[in-house]
Amino acid sequence: MTVAGQAAPSDFIRDIIDEDIRTGKYGGRVHTRFPPEPNGYLHIGHAKSICLNFGIAAQYGGLCNLRFDDTNPTKEEREYVESILDAVRWLGFDWGDRLYYASDYFQQMYEYAVQLIKAGLAYVDDLNADEMREYRGTLTQPGRESPFRGRSVEENLDLFARMAAGEFPDGARVLRARIDMASPNLNLRDPVLYRILHAEHHRSGNRWCIYPMYDWAHGLEDSIERITHSICTLEFEDHRPLYDWFLEKLGVYRPQQIEFARLNLTYTVMSKRKLLQLVEGRHVSGWDDPRLPTIAGLRRRGYTPASIREFCDRIGVAKTESTIDVSLLEHCIREDLNRTAPRVMAVLNPLRVVIDNYPEDRIEEVEAVNNPEDPAAGKRKVPFSRVLYIERDDFREAPPAKFFRLAPGREVRLRYAYLITCVGVTRDPATGEITELHCTYDPATRGGDAPDGRKVKGTIHWVSAPNAMRAEVRLYDRLFTVENPGDVEEGCESVLNPKALEVVMAYLEPSLASAVPGSRYQFERLGYFCVDTRDYSAVKPVFNRTVALRDSWAKIEKQL
Repeated sequence: MTVAGQAAPSDFIRDIIDEDIRTGKYGGRVHTRFPPEPNGYLHIGHAKSICLNFGIAAQYGGLCNLRFDDTNPTKEEREYVESILDAVRWLGFDWGDRLYYASDYFQQMYEYAVQLIKAGLAYVDDLNADEMREYRGTLTQPGRESPFRGRSVEENLDLFARMAAGEFPDGARVLRARIDMASPNLNLRDPVLYRILHAEHHRSGNRWCIYPMYDWAHGLEDSIERITHSICTLEFEDHRPLYDWFLEKLGVYRPQQIEFARLNLTYTVMSKRKLLQLVEGRHVSGWDDPRLPTIAGLRRRGYTPASIREFCDRIGVAKTESTIDVSLLEHCIREDLNRTAPRVMAVLNPLRVVIDNYPEDRIEEVEAVNNPEDPAAGKRKVPFSRVLYIERDDFREAPPAKFFRLAPGREVRLRYAYLITCVGVTRDPATGEITELHCTYDPATRGGDAPDGRKVKGTIHWVSAPNAMRAEVRLYDRLFTVENPGDVEEGCESVLNPKALEVVMAYLEPSLASAVPGSRYQFERLGYFCVDTRDYSAVKPVFNRTVALRDSWAKIEKQL
């Protein structure tokens, strides 16, 4: 979203709108729409379109409709409708009283089809799907006219009415536009307007057994709603002549269709069909799985509306296809959460530490900063005791060069607390694994450096063992191991990342006992995490990793 006081972003779509306003086209109005099909959950690519359409309307003091293109009852569900409403609202946009459905206009679309038939511009065809493909021709060969193309207006009106009345089975007949079977644009080779489909619609029930094709419905919906700028993704560019042809022949209000390049992200698939395969194949836990690029998944993972809007602003709008590195999306959420997320301490791979010279029955509180980027966030009290947990990776028995954390005989700083020195280790007699460290602390170093001026290079985080809160932590990572999983011949399922989800039982500081589902935190030195909105309970708290503090994949790629 554009920040108040800053100039709005410039792009070719806004340039077109500026010129339209200058010339008085549409009376200076700007009216856009976001038209999802309710056949799946919205993903980050849809977020780009949502931000663009609602953002342009807001920028020019116009309106933006939310409209469901619900023209295929076999793939649409009320669940998808509700998820889309929720996603648009969560992203921060409001359609006011302008919530529409293609099904609102089914009767009017039917009457427009009758108008085309009466004008000799549409006919009922009995060719089946295979025959129609054969007659259509190719990019280098013109199509052939259907033997049913010459039916009279009267016969076509009768057959179309009988199609609508349910006299014929699915696939028996279609209504086609009569345009040009030799057109170099295959979309103009007598496209289908209606097909017979005896299926219950999620809104109109069994009222209809013929349903409009998207190309027929799309322009009519825009016209009926008096949209000024119908902003679509680039694959509809070749469909624009058909969009215009329908509206011109009907003599109705005509919006302007403008196409832009859809969003492509590395390590991600955007196809609803492929996402559905992942869901139905149980490769993920559902449409809101935090590994998916769905808005529901990103939300559950801990992404904020502000970070997604910022990402959409940064990538801008272009006319040519390109692929955006997913690390930019991850950077946007890091930036946002760095400013807003409270800091807490958590240990994901615990190693027990006993401070031998600390009183056994003593528990004190140390003061910790909630967010150094936000002075207004204040401070909190964190309990400290004789027995702690630290990250296992923060100790090395034989430390390599430039390892400044804990090692035998080495002193480190415990964040917000004391300097400690490792004086011994305890091992599992069976495996030889280190199970416990023994340390001493310097009481004079509470909250800072030693009074004698000695310095230590390492600072590590910790959690007091007697006070720790146990929680399940889900470490999410990228779902695929290759940059372009959608291009893999064997299917994107063949390149799923086996490490895309790792579950650990962690120790968290006790302040997180009051965390509510959806709240976000920075686990110091570990990354950004949020409380899961589906599986969280007081008995079994669950935290999802939103993103690591740094892009570990950049390091991986350098090593390859």
